[in-house]
Amino acid sequence: MSGQSAESLAAQARAAEDGAVDEALALVNEARAADGRGAGGTGVPGAAGSGGGHSGRAGSGTGRPGPERGSAERSRRTEPATPTSHTDHPGHPDPTRHSAPADQRTGSRHQAAPWSAARAVAGRAGRAAAARRGGTAERRVPLDRALGLTLAEPLAALSDLPSFDTSAMDGWVVAGPGPWDVRAEGILAGQDRPEPLSDGEAVQIATGARVPRDATAVIRSEHGRTDDKGRLFALGDVGHGQDIRPRGQECRSGDQLLPTGALVTPAVLGLAAAAGYDELLTVARPRVEVFILGDELLTEGLPREGLIRDALGPMLPAWLRALGAEVTSVRRLGDDPKALLKAVRASDADLIVTTGGTASGPVDHVHPTLSSLDAELLVDGVAVRPGHPMLLARTKEGQHLVGLPGNPLAAVSGLLTLAEPLLRMLAGRPEQEPYTVPLQRAVHGHPHDTRLVPVVVRGEDAVPLRYNGPAMLRGIAAADGLAVVAPGGAKAGREVEILDLPWSWNPAGDDGGDVSAERCFT
Repeated sequence: MSGQSAESLAAQARAAEDGAVDEALALVNEARAADGRGAGGTGVPGAAGSGGGHSGRAGSGTGRPGPERGSAERSRRTEPATPTSHTDHPGHPDPTRHSAPADQRTGSRHQAAPWSAARAVAGRAGRAAAARRGGTAERRVPLDRALGLTLAEPLAALSDLPSFDTSAMDGWVVAGPGPWDVRAEGILAGQDRPEPLSDGEAVQIATGARVPRDATAVIRSEHGRTDDKGRLFALGDVGHGQDIRPRGQECRSGDQLLPTGALVTPAVLGLAAAAGYDELLTVARPRVEVFILGDELLTEGLPREGLIRDALGPMLPAWLRALGAEVTSVRRLGDDPKALLKAVRASDADLIVTTGGTASGPVDHVHPTLSSLDAELLVDGVAVRPGHPMLLARTKEGQHLVGLPGNPLAAVSGLLTLAEPLLRMLAGRPEQEPYTVPLQRAVHGHPHDTRLVPVVVRGEDAVPLRYNGPAMLRGIAAADGLAVVAPGGAKAGREVEILDLPWSWNPAGDDGGDVSAERCFT
């Protein structure tokens, strides 16, 4: 590094970022070609149609399979499609009837990006943004502020655990064979270097107290008795070292306890404290601003006179924090294009998240705003239901914007499709290992697009939930995750990928166990 100028390093970072994004965009075109739906000459994914408004505006939801499954995925597309039904979306338009709006800069029309390719673009954009700033931003924080962050370095033990031989039980610590003469004064936790024992001696000891030198074992209170002469008798055999936790039983100083990227949970905080830490080196949370769009939204009270309650304002900040972000502000901008343009220009966040306005209606101002900023559209519409008008743009060096549809479940789809992969890279979190679960009953599908359906996992099966329309939150509020359903739907018993919700899994990961055992609250 010493021979390179700051300008040279910045140029290398920009080249790496551009190369990573170009590679991801190439995946979009390859996926389109594999689908037989056009390769897309510009390399920029297209918008997928109407439905970008808030709850009560147009939009619907049905689906297609999850992250790259290669020939197996393509072979399923050759099966006869399950007839599409929209009885679970009463009052919503047929999701197959939409047209792709014109690109804001070129005026051309193009196909939406396949769902798995869009996620790949978002992940690589996050990786490139992290590379631009020289890797993930790091900071040392005290233990009481580290919950929910990820480790920026391995957690190595700073001392042996335990750091001395300790009693695992209340009882007596003894030396040699019994019976034993019991000393008058006991040993309590916190006492340093108790007097050594001679053969035939015993002393009362508390759990966690330091065991004296030359001790043979600890006899639990319920496993011994004393006579009127002060002698201790064991009620059963006494094994050498029983109920003594030897020094270093859990780990030795320098042992790696957790890898880089492990999520700091309450248990990790306890482990770090026990291992001698006062602070942890963690990855700084990426900073996110949320802009709530729409004049029809109320912030309190009951819906009235054509106005509806804003569901995304209360939901998105908490969801983004669960994805590893620091939400610096939530601003309500209504349907004011000037306010939106000013807010995006002034933002210094790593990521801007907007709600609604991503389609081509009279109050959909996100595309014109991005055009005014000469932003680069990385994903402009995704072949997924709900949420197809979502988008991802690079607005300035190191900054991105995710435009979410305004319907609540469609916005959740956008979060997990575009925001989650990008934020995961910026926050230094490892990718969740994908897994599949058989469906308990059939799920209707979209003819061409991925469908994300709220499910609960019960035993070995995923149970689809009824309330899965794009404007509905009742299903996702009760869900364990979203099932990724292939075009044409899935029959009962079909294995489908499950996208866990961010608070239902631990990115540090377990080595084994079934799906339900690996879930934990984070």
